Amino acid sequence: MKNKIIFGDNLDVLVTLRDESVDLIYIDPPFNTGKQQARKQISVEKSDRGDRIGFGGNRYQTTILGERAYRDHFSDYLGFLEPRLQEAHRVLKRTGSFYFHIDYREVHYCKILLDEIFGRESFLNEIIWAYDFGGRSKYRWPAKHDNILFYVKDPERYTFNRDEVDRIPYMAPGLVGKEKAAKGKFPTDTWWHTIVGTNSQEKTGYPTQKPSGVLSRIVAASSKPGDLVLDFFAGSGTIGEVCLQLGRNFILVDNNPQAIKVMRERFEGIDSIQWIKNRAQSES
Repeated sequence: MKNKIIFGDNLDVLVTLRDESVDLIYIDPPFNTGKQQARKQISVEKSDRGDRIGFGGNRYQTTILGERAYRDHFSDYLGFLEPRLQEAHRVLKRTGSFYFHIDYREVHYCKILLDEIFGRESFLNEIIWAYDFGGRSKYRWPAKHDNILFYVKDPERYTFNRDEVDRIPYMAPGLVGKEKAAKGKFPTDTWWHTIVGTNSQEKTGYPTQKPSGVLSRIVAASSKPGDLVLDFFAGSGTIGEVCLQLGRNFILVDNNPQAIKVMRERFEGIDSIQWIKNRAQSES
């Protein structure tokens, strides 16, 4: 099958997908922060009259090349999510897994909604993705983590490839012996991983882009080569890039023209992708 990137409303697309046709779903919906999420692309040039100061006191002039943004505010956030999550549950295979990426503001409400849809017995983990980057509040503990809720369709039968997951270093390798230290240990439900940095090679300029290292762990653990992975809040398309690297098939959906533009740049020259514009298409 061809990998698909669909420009359109995700609910319109979801209703066309067959029952139990998807092996893994990961979504990173807007976090309902009430803000306009934006990221500027800039270039800097050394200049004695520059507007910023860099290493060694050198001055640099900033030029704004462009800006990508999307609205992150809904008056009824759960009402927006519920029909989409209901469809996600329907299209997920009996052995399938669902990862829901959100932040501390909404995670409690979203978990109650997901418990109703998937069943409390299908909730396996709340993964904490922790990072240490950006400003620090003077008035509260700085928020430096996201929440990823992990559900399965059937808690008695689902894909989990423990041996395919990347290992992490022991904090005290001298206490476990050379062999175990060299292999590393299996991650817990707290994942330390940097965000996509300003100078990162994987940076696309899309707001709230998630690092491929975090998503690679999810795809490797909860799908097999040749499986179908769905992300219907695709953004910059990181799940698609991870699937290409790991030999999975994918469907990406987004209704933001800027997201589609970023993905076209990201996947330029890849013939295995079918681009579908402004309409949903039934899966055969």
